[in-house]
Amino acid sequence: MIIVKTSKEEELKGLASRLLSAFPYHRIFAVEGEMGAGKTTLIKALCSSLRVSDEVDSPTFSIINVYASPQGFVYHFDLYRLKNIEEFVATGAIEYLESGDYCFIEWPEKALSMLPPETISIKIEVEEDGSRIYKIEELKQITEYF
Repeated sequence: MIIVKTSKEEELKGLASRLLSAFPYHRIFAVEGEMGAGKTTLIKALCSSLRVSDEVDSPTFSIINVYASPQGFVYHFDLYRLKNIEEFVATGAIEYLESGDYCFIEWPEKALSMLPPETISIKIEVEEDGSRIYKIEELKQITEYF
């Protein structure tokens, strides 16, 4: 597990670049955290590192936003409103996950059973002073214990 602490939002661009460099062959990143923890903000930084030119915002109502980057498409999921796994499948999300393009997923716990084991899990914890702790590891390392 990799643990990173940030105290300023400006540090996210460096964190995003390091994440993409640390996992060059991974394309699926599951970002967990309480409401307001900074999931969308981290995904914006990841998209910036991938040179996405579109405006990146939370796809709360559309569930999936698609952005273009020099590396191909980038899919940004917000699963907060999903009621069950069937709704996840109905979005066509499986095709996106299998595309080989980058997929950044907010509220991944709603579809955890559908994510491949090589998914990178990023858990964000908010400290009392407002700093953030990022716990980063492959999903298969987490699920091997269950």
